[in-house]
Amino acid sequence: MALAPRLLWLESEEELCREFRGIGVEPAEAAHCAAAAERRLVRLAGVPARLVAQLRQEMRALGGEAVAATGTPSATDVILVGSPQTLALLCERLAGVPGQSAELGDALSALLGNLARPPRFLAGRSCRLSLERPLIMGILNVTPDSFSDGGRYRSVESALRRGLELAAEGADLIDVGGESTRPGAAPVSAQEEMDRVVPVIEALRREVALPLSADTSKAAVASASVAEGAEFINDISGLRFDPEMAATAAATGAGLFLMHTRGRPDQMQAETHYADLLGEVVGYLQQGLMQAVAAGVLTEKLAVDPGIGFGKSVEGNLELLRRLPELQSLGRPVLLGTSRKGFIGRIVGRTNPEQRLAGTLATVALGVAGGALIFRVHDVRPARDAALMAWAVCRKDAPGPY
Repeated sequence: MALAPRLLWLESEEELCREFRGIGVEPAEAAHCAAAAERRLVRLAGVPARLVAQLRQEMRALGGEAVAATGTPSATDVILVGSPQTLALLCERLAGVPGQSAELGDALSALLGNLARPPRFLAGRSCRLSLERPLIMGILNVTPDSFSDGGRYRSVESALRRGLELAAEGADLIDVGGESTRPGAAPVSAQEEMDRVVPVIEALRREVALPLSADTSKAAVASASVAEGAEFINDISGLRFDPEMAATAAATGAGLFLMHTRGRPDQMQAETHYADLLGEVVGYLQQGLMQAVAAGVLTEKLAVDPGIGFGKSVEGNLELLRRLPELQSLGRPVLLGTSRKGFIGRIVGRTNPEQRLAGTLATVALGVAGGALIFRVHDVRPARDAALMAWAVCRKDAPGPY
């Protein structure tokens, strides 16, 4: 989406230099800009040459900088270097100029508002979850082939017992999935997935006083699940796999989690190279949010997920975790799902997913520091403790047990 501003969260001069070179800045100038730049920047996509010149003039007058490719082609990406106060003043100046200047000023103002005023709650079909502390989403896979616990909870009785355990451990919501989305997993039909998920949601709704989420990318499964009591739809495709999903979410009134992926599970690891990983993830999620709102889903019902492990290499997953604050550009709560995943096993040398708890808890704590507010995990109690401790450190307060 042209001109869409997004936050850049870069922790080293090397990362800054790489980002400047990525928009076409000559290496020597990129190194100079990186040495002088702050670590929190804003990147704009596809800025026309006329507007680039205006941005350079305005930012320099305000004590900042607008960095773009040398020679400035007809349209280019631009990185704005300046404090939040500088950027706010830029918005005021752009607002007085009609056309794309004013449009950019409005978009930049919206970004600054997202960063200054994070969401306070997430709404489901009939519930409202406070975001005054991290939330824990317990995983309940009713599949024969999920990578960690496949086959354990295939019967309604065993799934219900597990749901009660997740609730007792302190889960804030439970995510029920009937189709494995591990790398290489084969798809199942909507009817088969429905047969697995809907009876479990129906049973849990009677016995567990927690919001339920249907982990599905199929509109028919989502609709049936919400009819039986699910509050949320967790769509790993970010509305890409089923063209009816956005309308279904709107019609049911369910909350909606939108995730980034690159292709379906059986093919998503075939291509994990990205020219601009964070740019693609943020842009993909932004399009999903716009699609959902256009279909009638209320903004307060939407959350986003960068899709750790979905179409990403180990290095890509680590980059997402390092730069997680950039998703705050979207203005919606961030769900992070790292639990027991393969990249953790690769790093700590654990082939058995059930031996990846310590690595998972490290990513939960780092996720809290990076601004994530919802954590999808297998091991609820330890993840809750890790999230609460990290929250107390990062927020300089101790909210007490929850």
